[in-house]
Formats: sequence, C-alpha cells, structure tokens
Amino acid sequence: MGEPLQLAWIQERVRNNQYLYTLHADEERREDGMSIADVEQAILGGLLLEDYPNDRRGPSCLIYGPAANRPVHVVCGRNSAGWLVVITVYVPTLPKWKSPTERSDI
Repeated sequence: MGEPLQLAWIQERVRNNQYLYTLHADEERREDGMSIADVEQAILGGLLLEDYPNDRRGPSCLIYGPAANRPVHVVCGRNSAGWLVVITVYVPTLPKWKSPTERSDI
C-alpha cells in the first residue's frame, strides 16, 4: 500500500524544477498544444481531484488546474527513487468528463 501524494509536495517539486516527464506525457502535451509552462501553471494553481495511492506503478494522483484559458488534467506519480513524475497531461472532455471536475457516467 502506497502513501498518498500531497499537493504541496507536488507543487514544491514543480517550483524547484525537480520532476520528470514520461514520453507519453510529453506527447500528449504537444498534441493538445500545451507548453511545459502551461502544465506547470495547471499544477501550481490546481486541485487534487483523485488520489491513487495503490496504483501498480506507484502512488499517483489526478490534478485539475486552469492553464492557457482551458482546463487541464495532469496525472502525477512518484517513482521508486522518490522523484515526481508527470505521467500524462490532457484536456478533460466528453465522453469521460462532464466538466473539468466531474466524471461522466459512461
């Protein structure tokens, strides 16, 4: 069982540039036309929406934050070395999301 990630810890790592991006996160960020600064803005001004302390890849969570005049979701985790890892980044849309903070019933 993993220890939940804390938003303050995540934000501190981002402010100090102490985090890694997965290739997947970087590809998704580019596909959605986001800069790294947009992702950082979403995390620094964000809310922790969902916590996944028992994820098979290690503790992770979903953060929602606004950036570049749109909602952004960032899934973050902590790797075995204790580093913050940005796992994926996307703009929440239907059919999975009714709103930036509410999943749809599908």
